[in-house]
Amino acid sequence: MLRHEIRPGRAVAGMVMLGLAAGYAADAAGLWHVPWTFFVALFAGGLWIAVLTTWVSYRIRRRRDARRASTEKDAAPPSSSGSQAMR
Repeated sequence: MLRHEIRPGRAVAGMVMLGLAAGYAADAAGLWHVPWTFFVALFAGGLWIAVLTTWVSYRIRRRRDARRASTEKDAAPPSSSGSQAMR
């Protein structure tokens, strides 16, 4: 299986949309009565949380990649270590 990046912001946005769909379905079935402004607020708040989650994961990924790059730059190349051992 191919490896891929985890995108938690998309997961949060998907859960918000599923919650909205469940709320609309419950309202349409008559099981739950809320004003339509509740759904607008939930939509806006959920998207804001998804954006914040995406930004935090981006910053963590960038920091991790920068740390990996700095340790790889400081290490000796594998080809030079093998040639010195043979001398």
